Amino acid sequence: MKLPQTFYLRDDVVTISRELIGKVLCTRIGATVTKAIITETEAYAGITDKASHAYGGRRTRRTEPMYGPGGTAYVYLCYGIHHLFNVVTNETDIPHAILVRGGKPLEGIDTILKRRKKHAIDKSLLAGPGTLAQGLAITTALSGTSLLDGAIWIEDHGIAVDPQSLHTRPRVGVDYAGEDAARPYRFLIDYSELVARRSVAMI
Repeated sequence: MKLPQTFYLRDDVVTISRELIGKVLCTRIGATVTKAIITETEAYAGITDKASHAYGGRRTRRTEPMYGPGGTAYVYLCYGIHHLFNVVTNETDIPHAILVRGGKPLEGIDTILKRRKKHAIDKSLLAGPGTLAQGLAITTALSGTSLLDGAIWIEDHGIAVDPQSLHTRPRVGVDYAGEDAARPYRFLIDYSELVARRSVAMI
């Protein structure tokens, strides 16, 4: 089932980030569909969060999708190389966003392997936000598109995530954010734990 907009419009970006673990990120590029179980996310709490692109109310052409309604894609280019996919949450003009940092391939695996220039599945296949976007063909051209009726969407497959296997950590690469760098806004489930659970052993 595709997640409805009500899932994204809630005001607690940290809760939504946690709940995205185990959901399924999907893309349709042309006629090709690829899907991956989300295994790692990071929450960014908008204008009050020094690690956010929207901290202090910054608003640029690049970040404008962050100010759209919950259920919008925000994709930006990192280091001029990596396309990073974010889920916009909350109401219009409240720039909360969640970086999707990792996944486990579920559908269209041959296509994902080809895009990643790999010959076999391993835990590095979609580990990291840049490789995840590459494997699912998410680029900045899709920034600002709707997750409700566009080329990117998220599904709920009823995958149960064991709370004991879900880890909370500080975010990665945001040392510039001072005390906000220590916020426990990163959620991840170990790849081996995910594979071991019968309910998600789908490949």
